[in-house]
Amino acid sequence: MAYYEFLTQQQVEQVHATSLRILEQVGVVFSYPEALAVLSKGGARIEGERVFFSPRLVEAQIKKAPAEFTIHARNPEKNVVIGGDQIAFIPGYGAPFVTDLDNGRREGTLSDFENFVKLTDASPYQDICSGMVVEANDVPHNTRHAEMLLACMKYSDKCFMGSALGAQSALDSIRMAALLFGSEAEVHEKPCMISILCSLTPLCYDDRMLGAIIEYARAGQPQLISSLAVAGATAPATLAGMLALQNAEVLAGIVLTQLVREGTPVVFAGSSTSADMRTGALSIGAPEMAVNTAATAQMARYYNLPSRGGGAISDAKVPDAQAAYESMMSLQMAQASGINFVLHTAGILESYSCMSYEKFIIDDEMCGMVKRIRKGYDVNEETLAMDIITEAGPGGHFLDKDHTFAHFRNEFYQPQLSNRDNYDKWQSDGQQQIMETARQKYRQILENHPSPELPAGVLKALTDFIASLKG
Repeated sequence: MAYYEFLTQQQVEQVHATSLRILEQVGVVFSYPEALAVLSKGGARIEGERVFFSPRLVEAQIKKAPAEFTIHARNPEKNVVIGGDQIAFIPGYGAPFVTDLDNGRREGTLSDFENFVKLTDASPYQDICSGMVVEANDVPHNTRHAEMLLACMKYSDKCFMGSALGAQSALDSIRMAALLFGSEAEVHEKPCMISILCSLTPLCYDDRMLGAIIEYARAGQPQLISSLAVAGATAPATLAGMLALQNAEVLAGIVLTQLVREGTPVVFAGSSTSADMRTGALSIGAPEMAVNTAATAQMARYYNLPSRGGGAISDAKVPDAQAAYESMMSLQMAQASGINFVLHTAGILESYSCMSYEKFIIDDEMCGMVKRIRKGYDVNEETLAMDIITEAGPGGHFLDKDHTFAHFRNEFYQPQLSNRDNYDKWQSDGQQQIMETARQKYRQILENHPSPELPAGVLKALTDFIASLKG
């Protein structure tokens, strides 16, 4: 498959070489004693908490990570392959707030989280349940991660993301996965969740991320090793400098995963963008984000690793035209550039700060469109349809042809939201606009979509485990 690329091969190699120089000469701070011990034993040079990596160490370790891997769902038909020419869509992540037409903007709750899991499960386009699609702010911190993970397991049989709030939350996630799948041995043998572990730009990893990286690697669970460098703020204002910094941070994290457990599945993840220099604010709806998404995909291919980039992301405060054009720009660039793991594909507003029910539905429609674009053409004797063209002849039509009825459902994307009626029909039907259509659809899904059954014994074991966390 051909991909959209900005960088020449020489430029890719320049970015790589600069990243190696950063790692060897500047180093990365790892604020976690166990990580320092692992890195020292693996051959890195340690000065206090700063770690320096030789090019030989970096290049040897990144070769150990697989180019492709499978995340196993409790419904095997919903397993997800990450890597190669595959693409997976995952809705928003990390938003503390939620909004809808009825109640406006407010802090997210566990009920909101459960609702978004149900919407994800119902979607034909979202492939994995986000582990923190919205914060469950009404749940105590010591059990919040577990309650959200339980919701993913209870209301969907798709793959899910584990908690990345530190070593203990990772261990809790692994234990809950073992209860769901039968044993920790089963979880180790067949990876069943993926987690996002982020650097602290510039050139730092904190103790929470490092603890989670180590525990998930020990358990053989896939990890998104991610950097969000902000050009002009936490990274150079030049996009090339931002990319080199992002690249160095991601490589450093990947080296740690492989030193903990060789062959740990990782995704080369970048979500770097620019700052709005008028305010200093992060701008995820900027074209620089889209450019970096394409470059991230290229660098990942250079290392023969799966990639992660942005989805339907926007700085807009409501699901308006700004939200639409920024979201489609980023989503389509991720698809066109060959990103494998597309996070934030539905619902995100306010620079990652808010999830919208209506935008989730609108973005999901765009995901369907983008997946149809990615499908492209199927060219063979049947689809070229020479005999049908001959039969119809000049001035003919194809509406009554068996060939049309045999192929249109597979060839044409059928929207659930977009209104394709003529103006008079739309007007006579009440002139309904897309926000109202989206509101009706998400309500209908939440009212009618059946959740996959979770065996009673498994559910009890999971709820008992969460009760034990409460002390």
